Amino acid sequence: MGAVLGDVLGFAAAVAVSPLPIIALILILATPRGRLNGILFTVGWILGLSALGAVMLVIASPAGASAHKHPATWVGALKIALGLLLLLFGARQWRRRPKDPSQAQLPKWMGAIDRLTPVKVFGLGTALAALNAKNAPLTIAAGATIGSAGLPVGQQVASLAIFVVIATLGLLAPLGVFLLGGERAKTTLGNWKDWAAQHNVAVMAVLFFVLGLKLLGDGISILTP
Repeated sequence: MGAVLGDVLGFAAAVAVSPLPIIALILILATPRGRLNGILFTVGWILGLSALGAVMLVIASPAGASAHKHPATWVGALKIALGLLLLLFGARQWRRRPKDPSQAQLPKWMGAIDRLTPVKVFGLGTALAALNAKNAPLTIAAGATIGSAGLPVGQQVASLAIFVVIATLGLLAPLGVFLLGGERAKTTLGNWKDWAAQHNVAVMAVLFFVLGLKLLGDGISILTP
């Protein structure tokens, strides 16, 4: 189990530092129902990651993700495909990065965050975790890695739970500052939001390149034992 956690730690960390969900949560916390909506957003995020990871485990187990303690061929092919996808995202992000970080633009949908109902905030958290084109490949890769390790079901579930916890740390930090930071929380979160908005594209491009190359290497090693 320890080796599996070492493999998925990078994926979890990359999900955790994804700037857009952090920015979205900070904007949510600034709304009149910030406390309730911030918690709902985080719970939705946790549910989204857990659901996508669980689906991957369910698919992997009967599909023979592990053959004699060695990942099955389809797991290697999946990792190569995900690695290429991440490299493509990375190249796209790098080309789109603003020459002047101060001119970075946030997605237009963020302008409507203050008008979202609690149910929609919950759904937004779930969608950004499970359906986002940037986070979903990382969660799928983590699920495939766990499922291909030949672990007992209990250890698979525990590994997935640890992945979800680590992947949620990026949201728990601003939520904790908001709930416990008192008067200084607004200034602190505002500074975090500004930094994340300015460097979002560059941060994600580098992460995609690094993790894309890792997945390619993992996939090739599985297909050429």
